[in-house]
Amino acid sequence: MQFLPKKELLTLEELDRLCSKFIDLGVEKLRITGGEPLVRRDIMQFFNSMGRHLETGALRELTVTTNGSQLERFAQDLYAAGVRRINVSLDTIDEEKFARVTRWGRLPQVLRGLDAAQAAGLKVKINAVALKGFNEDELIPMTEWCAERGMDLTWIEVMPMGDMGEIDRIGQYWALDDVRAALAQTYTLTDLAERTGGPARYVRLEETGQKIGFITPLSHNFCESCNRVRLTCTGELYMCLGQEDMADLRKPLRDFPGDDSALEQAIRRAITLKPKGHDFDYSRQTVSGQVTRHMSHTGG
Repeated sequence: MQFLPKKELLTLEELDRLCSKFIDLGVEKLRITGGEPLVRRDIMQFFNSMGRHLETGALRELTVTTNGSQLERFAQDLYAAGVRRINVSLDTIDEEKFARVTRWGRLPQVLRGLDAAQAAGLKVKINAVALKGFNEDELIPMTEWCAERGMDLTWIEVMPMGDMGEIDRIGQYWALDDVRAALAQTYTLTDLAERTGGPARYVRLEETGQKIGFITPLSHNFCESCNRVRLTCTGELYMCLGQEDMADLRKPLRDFPGDDSALEQAIRRAITLKPKGHDFDYSRQTVSGQVTRHMSHTGG
């Protein structure tokens, strides 16, 4: 990964101003993601500042998506700032495979982070990308592991994002219809009507009581119900994860430091351009709708 010059990044104060404007315009849920958000210097300053919107009731929920590596350090501080639930990205609970897929990661460090998060009172949901030939054999073990720890689990279809090089996305693609069918051989699945405004559809496993989510950008397009936009650390606003269109919010933010009217206009204009859907498609055994930026650019 090539890191950006510091001057291109929004400062924590600028992120506060931007997020506060979104909240002022009616956004009620804010998720901080990455890359890995907890490695940013002084990040708790931002979380503590956002807590004021929770106190007024303008913001209903402040959540985090993390790889878990820094949770042992920050779990209690996150809870104190008003965070009540987190998503932890974890595709395997096999230590060797984890080290291989993350290139650097140490699974025991993440497991200690999960312990710290639950001890602090945070509700933890595991997000796992379904990868054929990688974690197929872990479907039931991961389900049981999450159940033992009182954690829900969401499976995500692999998306054609970033410079894929030699990566065989079609070979990796494990349709969640097949994941669901495999789960149904062991558990009784009950569909839930629950919707979060995001892409996941949920079932309850009657034997464990836990909730299993399915995010299916390839096999079942969920765009009609998606109300999410993504703001990058450089002020780019992406109205869809699967499209390249974006709006530059850094310019009005910095050109008018004491006046948010131009910033508000830019936000409103961008939201009107939110597309009807993405173009991801593997159905013809070729990768269609590929997006050049990596997931870490806009966050998961």
